[in-house]
Amino acid sequence: MTISTVGIIGAGTMGNGIAQACAVSGIHVVMVDISDAAVQKGIATVSSSLDRLIKKEKISEADKAAALGRIKGSTSYDDLKAAQIVIEAATENYDLKVKILKQIDELVAPEVILASNTSSISITKLAAVTSRADKFIGMHFFNPVPMMALVEIIRGLQTSDATHDAVKALAEKLGKSPITVKNAPGFVVNRILVPMINEAFFVLAEGLATPEDIDAGMKLGCNQPIGPLALADMIGLDVCLAVMDVYLEEFGDSKYRPCPLLKEMVAAGRLGRKTGQGVYKY
Repeated sequence: MTISTVGIIGAGTMGNGIAQACAVSGIHVVMVDISDAAVQKGIATVSSSLDRLIKKEKISEADKAAALGRIKGSTSYDDLKAAQIVIEAATENYDLKVKILKQIDELVAPEVILASNTSSISITKLAAVTSRADKFIGMHFFNPVPMMALVEIIRGLQTSDATHDAVKALAEKLGKSPITVKNAPGFVVNRILVPMINEAFFVLAEGLATPEDIDAGMKLGCNQPIGPLALADMIGLDVCLAVMDVYLEEFGDSKYRPCPLLKEMVAAGRLGRKTGQGVYKY
């Protein structure tokens, strides 16, 4: 299958990042969200991101114009009919994703691949709510999408070889380095990463060190480019909590118990960079 147009559901951080990665690689994009304001905000984010690349002399003004010209913003799912693959990049909520996927499944042609950018929800379980489980796959991008090389390609129990190969080829066309992963909660990277972040909150809650020293310790001692608490703020504390809740439910193992401090901060609305305050103030 040749993929020339990618449909994206969600114009937020992940959705517009995927849209940019596709557009600069010569692939047309249809980016859909529930309101025109959300769509326009997503396109504006792409424009600003491309401006930064121009300043770094990585692309030209003409490259930016061409990339933006390949992105069509819309509030109508009907516009997704032009795509050969539709990537769902909505909020990390199972019921919401099921609702969206069922709508898209009924709308697009039978040969169209459906993918989810979920970071923790079972691909096998999501595939089962569609009529094309063999054409369903996980395509987990990492934030910020334009900069991060990794894409986890997650095969559900039903995913066909042809679907996997087409999606892997798409990821490589976007300049990414894909890894293939079996379906399991959190897949590979987040299965290791989010419990580490959760443990950093336990360390913070116990008063073993300041947030700054916890992050400095992991940066200097483990050669991480960003500390776990600062990373949690970037990801969103609500997202970290949601992932831990999924692990606890799916594995039934108390080692995945979310830190009470993490739960308390989410309850207070201190979600990280997107709200201006998390572990740190922004």
